[in-house]
Amino acid sequence: MVGSMVVASRLPVLVPGVVMPMSVEERTTMLSHPLQWHARYQQRFASPQTVVVQPTTWCNLDCSYCYLPFRKLKHQMPEEVAHALAQGVAQFEDVDHSIGVVWHGGEPLAVGQRKFAALLAPFEALRRKGRIHHYVQTNATLLTSTWCDLLAAHDVRVGVSIDGPAAVNSARVDLRGKPAFDRTLRGIKHLRDHGIPFSVISVVGTDGITMPEELLEFLATLGCHSVGFNIEEIEGANTERQTPTPAQAEDFWRRTLNWTREHGGTFTVREVERLAEYLQLIRTGQKADWDQRRLDPIPTISWKGDVVLLSPELADAQAPEYGNFVAGSILDQPLAEILHGAYRLRYVRDFLTGLDRCQAECEFFDFCRGAQASNRYFENGSLTTTETNYCRTSRQALVTALSSLATKEATA
Repeated sequence: MVGSMVVASRLPVLVPGVVMPMSVEERTTMLSHPLQWHARYQQRFASPQTVVVQPTTWCNLDCSYCYLPFRKLKHQMPEEVAHALAQGVAQFEDVDHSIGVVWHGGEPLAVGQRKFAALLAPFEALRRKGRIHHYVQTNATLLTSTWCDLLAAHDVRVGVSIDGPAAVNSARVDLRGKPAFDRTLRGIKHLRDHGIPFSVISVVGTDGITMPEELLEFLATLGCHSVGFNIEEIEGANTERQTPTPAQAEDFWRRTLNWTREHGGTFTVREVERLAEYLQLIRTGQKADWDQRRLDPIPTISWKGDVVLLSPELADAQAPEYGNFVAGSILDQPLAEILHGAYRLRYVRDFLTGLDRCQAECEFFDFCRGAQASNRYFENGSLTTTETNYCRTSRQALVTALSSLATKEATA
């Protein structure tokens, strides 16, 4: 079972009626024509499942690992940008799924309840028709009973950022350097008192990586329905801190897999669920379903209406060679039109080249499908590159952890 996740050989196999795979160099030459780039983009990318929206650049916390360069500037999204985005999303007539509108920051709740309600208002008709669904990712320190009423009224799904018990959560401090832990717990209590389900995202640094059981036991006390672990990365403004090693990550995932097996039903772990889905499709003869899935372009809308594609972490990045990753402005053209022209962007083409190389070179590609664009840029300086530390700690280590567990059980 585990062996099926690893490409056993890269030697081409001659099959009648099947075109031999091209090398990366051959594919790059083929893609010199714009229409061919367009076809390649459509082969890799689907219509957006998610639109990330930045209501403000400002955050009331100053986490030591934060990647956002402008989190101390108090820019806020004008209502006209929200109206333009809602109109743009409404034009995705051929989309057969609800689009997730993810309010991300900065700290989204820092705009205040009146402003947040005004930004949600243009989407209300779409929400009532089931065409969009709101999400908010928050540090929860500003949550109150009235905030919960507003979130419930618009059926906003809530994600809380908390890294673990107080000692592990020490990187999350306010602008005066004071711990945010107690205020985050207070916000979570408001969610629970109002019956609002929530997920958790935990950044796993060099402290948390060595104590997954303690971390998982703590998160189980919060009452969340799911957890996502973001192993700390070098990206954006976060360039100086030491990050976990692949060996530490493999141990973390191995122990996490054991814990989830022993505590089934407590909550789901995002990364484990993704791996489990992959294996389930293989076991049930539905791997073609996995192989046919395309990537989400994840358009991210800045507070002023600029659109950045591929990774939210690329928003606000200073990259003159890529035009700072700005694909256009929704105040100037509809979002669908911007996405239709995405294949013309140099950084999108470079990312497509990097994906081709991953597929040709990496034994984990079958599961991974290509790592985050932002990690390629921030770690390697180029989107045409392949392996990153994100790959090694968040994707590869997860697979090798499962493989080592399976091997151990098979020989026990």
